[in-house]
Amino acid sequence: MNSNIILICVVVYFLGLLFIAFRTSRNSDNQSFFIGNRKSKWWLVAFGMIGTSLSGVTFISVPGTVGKLTGTEYVYGGFEYYMMVIGFFLGYFIVAFVLLPLYYKMNLTSIYTYLGRRFNLEAHKTGSIFFIISRSIGATARLFLVINVLQIFLLDQIGIPFWLTTLVILLMIVLYTYEGGVKTIVVTDMLQTTFMLLSLVICIVYVLTQLDMSASEGYAKLAEYNYTHLMNFDGNSATFFLKTLVGGMFITIAMTGLDQEMMQKNISVDNLYNSKKNMLTFASTLLIVNFAFLFLGGLLYLYAMQNGAVYGDGVFGFLNASGEIQNIMGDDLFPALSLQGYFPLFIAVIFIIGLISALFPSADGALTSLTSSFCVDLLKMNENDKISEKEKKKTRITVHLVFTLLFFLLILIFKWINDKSIVYLIMNVAGYTYGPLLGLFAFGILTKRTISLKFAILSVALIAPALTYTINELFIHFTNYKIGVELIVLNGLLTFVGLWLVSNKKQKSLS
Repeated sequence: MNSNIILICVVVYFLGLLFIAFRTSRNSDNQSFFIGNRKSKWWLVAFGMIGTSLSGVTFISVPGTVGKLTGTEYVYGGFEYYMMVIGFFLGYFIVAFVLLPLYYKMNLTSIYTYLGRRFNLEAHKTGSIFFIISRSIGATARLFLVINVLQIFLLDQIGIPFWLTTLVILLMIVLYTYEGGVKTIVVTDMLQTTFMLLSLVICIVYVLTQLDMSASEGYAKLAEYNYTHLMNFDGNSATFFLKTLVGGMFITIAMTGLDQEMMQKNISVDNLYNSKKNMLTFASTLLIVNFAFLFLGGLLYLYAMQNGAVYGDGVFGFLNASGEIQNIMGDDLFPALSLQGYFPLFIAVIFIIGLISALFPSADGALTSLTSSFCVDLLKMNENDKISEKEKKKTRITVHLVFTLLFFLLILIFKWINDKSIVYLIMNVAGYTYGPLLGLFAFGILTKRTISLKFAILSVALIAPALTYTINELFIHFTNYKIGVELIVLNGLLTFVGLWLVSNKKQKSLS
């Protein structure tokens, strides 16, 4: 494989992003950075959000879930993951018809401003802090997985160290986002989603061609291997279909509807009607795209088996010179086939472009939204008329660079740990950190009670995840029931109950 050709393609791709950033960031101000001056086209936001939602982890991991062996917790087999995708789809309707109208009615720049108006400043800051923690960990975990794939399969071969790879990628993201913010990434995300989907389609067509099958014949072959089964009917399993369906719905409500990164793009659309169209169009498209990734995953396993891959000792892969199986199962499947000579060079280039196209939308949006939340929610920048626009911009850029440094340090920590299972554990932290947001917003919307005790909201938001963790551990040690994605529902419910216990009946006006 010619690594130099692949690197040249990456450089050309990035230069294209810089050109778009230069064009879109002209005459930008702080409101351009935060909410795109509320002039974003709904169809651009909808299309670009596909890339933001899927991320590089989806590009690598979802195809690998199809053929995972049983015996490990929190894994999928066949098309079981699609039940969660259907749950996502249902959750987007709640976001569109419950949360978006609320955000537009209150004309919010940060969605956590709602908590401040509904309760108090403590609630506002608590919501923002939990978002910052959640998004920082989640975004850097996703970045690490993708950067590590590039490092292991490509850059180690030409002697580029991991820290330099990480630094260069983060600097790339900073260069095209620090000026235009949301105004820029709405356009760049659209471009990157296009490349990601083109990569997906080209890879499916190539593998089908190599297998000498049509799409329908490929699906029928997958069914023979039981790769297309959809529902897990084991009620004790972490992937029981009802748990993944309901859990997926609440994950969407929390990680999209209560997430500043995702909502920052939605509320940049010019009006509520178009924002709803964006959300529902995006939700419908995700059903198709996720199915395509699962279909590709099944085809990749078929391709590997046709070219000599075998199962053995709980792993799946190719025999090496020592007669041992080189595992390419799960997350390693797609990159191994693409970058270790099993696919031709042009597919390797397509894979890298698709992977980077999936990486950047999740990272650029995270940096922008974290900067926005810190400036608007914690520094109260929009409410301070004594500071000039020039000073606000200087502060915003400083915060942007500080979060970039934080991303760099967290990725190096993940590399130091150097264990994929640890990264998945970090990803599951979202169930603990978004749960308090789910409970806090639900309490504000569904009740008229208020909270006057100082530090009561923060205390509940800290105690609820601790109780959730304790309950999860008790289930693991004393029952056969495995808590899966419904962890976030349990956490949100405990937060809701805790808030009820420290609240009173007096209603507070939102005016």
